[in-house]
Amino acid sequence: MFNRISFLDKLFFTKHLGIMLKSGITLPEALTTLEDQAKGSAFRKILVSVSAEVQKGKSLEEAFANHPQAFDSLYLSLIKIGERSGNLEKNLDHLGDQLEKEHDFRKKIQSALLYPGLILTATFCLGGGISLFILPKLVEFFESLEVELPLTTKILLFVAQIMKNYGIFLALGCFLVLLLSYFVIQLRSIRPHWHRLLLHLPVLGAFLKNVYLSSFCRNLGIMLESSIPIAEALEICSQGLSNEVFKADIKKISQAVRQGKSIEEALNKEHFFEFPSLLKKMVGVGEKTGHLEENLVYLGDFFEKEVDSTSKDFANILEPILLLGIGLVVGFVALAIISPIYQLTGSIRR
Repeated sequence: MFNRISFLDKLFFTKHLGIMLKSGITLPEALTTLEDQAKGSAFRKILVSVSAEVQKGKSLEEAFANHPQAFDSLYLSLIKIGERSGNLEKNLDHLGDQLEKEHDFRKKIQSALLYPGLILTATFCLGGGISLFILPKLVEFFESLEVELPLTTKILLFVAQIMKNYGIFLALGCFLVLLLSYFVIQLRSIRPHWHRLLLHLPVLGAFLKNVYLSSFCRNLGIMLESSIPIAEALEICSQGLSNEVFKADIKKISQAVRQGKSIEEALNKEHFFEFPSLLKKMVGVGEKTGHLEENLVYLGDFFEKEVDSTSKDFANILEPILLLGIGLVVGFVALAIISPIYQLTGSIRR
């Protein structure tokens, strides 16, 4: 937690390093200058180490490779190609633009999930507070009333009695179940099935597919623009994705490309469900016309727009469902509490 590498630190470092090298500043001098500008202490330590290794004669890619927690395989590959081809400044520009787009993309995803997350959190907190602190007190109150209780009140009292006697154990049990579920999902044998299930869920599945497709297309396009071989670029793309289904299928495509097949042929042969027909056609056209990099970058932007659209649909669908659910619960509780009181006041009048 305390040694986390800030994404913004990495973004600003990449952009500033490219600008300084373009201005004619030597690499060791630029790294030394950027050490002082890094805001995060963890990233500053990494830059100090990188600067020392470069001054000893190592390449920038070799120095970065010792810090995989900060520089992933895509980053290292573009730096390596840039150093070998003499286009390091150009590749740093590519990386800076990619990181900036990725940062904006992350913000869009966070914004899309913020409202549903707040509603769900507030609902669980409110429901838990009512169940643990308010419902148990209602048991004694309603038991003192000498009237026939309606069904809604009996149901509420049953829930209240359970929460009064076993509320702490139920809360602890739910926490343990969630914790156990998390660890089970992380198992190698379970994780691919869980990731496949997520991709098949309505609305959420389409949202996740577009997120991964956008990242895959944009990263692959940038690497091909930097003259990285297709098979190697596909392998690097697979390592950069967290979904096991995408990761395994992209590795299969990479192996097919190494055997001499085109990406389009590999996609059509295996019938991967997560790759839509639009992507297959655009990739095929790009391979035949020699504009594969441009088509992939276009597809990355296209799927990013789809993420925006899906996130809005997700919020629009979830909002009325949550409000309806909360309304039904509140209405049920209100009816269960008011009904016996109304019966009691009616009997007193008679």
